[in-house]
Amino acid sequence: MTHPTNIAITSPVRTPVLDGEIDDADLVVAAKHDRAAFAPLYRRYADPVFRYCLRRLGDREDAEDATTQVFTNALAAMPRYRDDGPSFRSWLFAIAHNVLVDAERKRRPNHTLEVAGSIVDHTPGPEEAALAAEVRRDVRALLDAVAPDQRRVLELRLAGLSTAEIGRVLDRPPAAIRGIQLRAEIRLRSLLGVAPSERGTGDA
Repeated sequence: MTHPTNIAITSPVRTPVLDGEIDDADLVVAAKHDRAAFAPLYRRYADPVFRYCLRRLGDREDAEDATTQVFTNALAAMPRYRDDGPSFRSWLFAIAHNVLVDAERKRRPNHTLEVAGSIVDHTPGPEEAALAAEVRRDVRALLDAVAPDQRRVLELRLAGLSTAEIGRVLDRPPAAIRGIQLRAEIRLRSLLGVAPSERGTGDA
């Protein structure tokens, strides 16, 4: 993986989470004083951020460019990161959200939505790859079928963020995020022909 002081992502890299025993907060403290110390944070979040960008943009090359921009912006902003502010993860995904808003405004009109389906995690056989592609196309079709605010919440939830973190990224209170997610769940269940759930939206 490219060193974050010279970020240039050419593909999503699935690397073992190094420095896994170190909390984000401790890594951030080091990175604020030493640019080289940003590397463990980059290794930890490069893949989730790339997949979030890919889910939003639907094009591998655009997602790679956006991911590069996200980490470039984050590295430049590290000295201004507030230790008493939001978690590093929600702060980073807020940067990603803003980068993607700009990227979506500048998109070329001939980009298709099918490219996301070709991305697989490992090196599967043809049948496994075909099934993975079909699942990804189905997920993207479902995301396209819900309201924009619901889609944004679902994309961040799929990226692993909690309700509170999603609220910080989108600048909405947690109660509003829970309401949006519940409406999204109802809409998805309707599209899938599944009976409405009686339980409330969780905060996994």
